[in-house]
Amino acid sequence: MESFTVYVLHSLKFDKIYIGYTSDLESRMKSHNELAKKGYTVKYRPWRIVHTESFQSKSDALKREKQLKSSRGRLFIRQIIEELD
Repeated sequence: MESFTVYVLHSLKFDKIYIGYTSDLESRMKSHNELAKKGYTVKYRPWRIVHTESFQSKSDALKREKQLKSSRGRLFIRQIIEELD
């Protein structure tokens, strides 16, 4: 059965956050850091993964992604980043 990963990326160089979900984190990271030619993540490379959560359904992953993009979610993410640095 396919699983989905909600992930949070942080650009240390630019102090930017990116939140997304995927069914293939390894390929997605390669895209964000190397392959993609345009889009938000291209401008703020390199990215590091600071948080991941796994879900069995796409709808649950989307719901969590939406929560993390809220102001409360971003506060949670900032706390994680502070603990890492």
